[in-house]
Amino acid sequence: MKTILETNRLLLREFSSNDAENFYNLNLNPNVIRYTGDSAFRSIEEAKKFLENYKDYQLNGYGRWAVINKEKNEFIGWCGLKLGEIKNETDIGFRFFEEVWNKGYATESAEACLNYGFEKLNLKRIIGRAMKENIGSIKVLEKIGLEYERDVDFEGKNAVIYKIEKSLYTYE
Repeated sequence: MKTILETNRLLLREFSSNDAENFYNLNLNPNVIRYTGDSAFRSIEEAKKFLENYKDYQLNGYGRWAVINKEKNEFIGWCGLKLGEIKNETDIGFRFFEEVWNKGYATESAEACLNYGFEKLNLKRIIGRAMKENIGSIKVLEKIGLEYERDVDFEGKNAVIYKIEKSLYTYE
């Protein structure tokens, strides 16, 4: 499990099949997956198969990463970059256990991912997509510097695209 990023409170590392139980539990909470378009895994085994078949690191050189609280050495969610969900765009995304919401972990990890995307991967632009009613995620996108670009239809639901260009990004 390769560590990709470190912040004051967090480690971001590649997923492993050992994360299956955490992945399963994360997606069990309807509040966590309400705005994602995803459904819960049917079993820990199904989550493990998903992780074993996760190929973004090999295909693109980056992907979503497990977020570990350094103080407690515990998996609290995931954050990272994903290529291609919207044609040739790199999207920033995050998902955390509800009990750690509103503690700044999404903002802290997403900001580190933006830095990584622009500095290490030399991306020119990063987008964020959220359901229109997902105010929490939209606030995180705005906090890390993304700006509203347009409304979109996402699987029959109203969503928004936020964007940030490397040329306009201020490194923290």
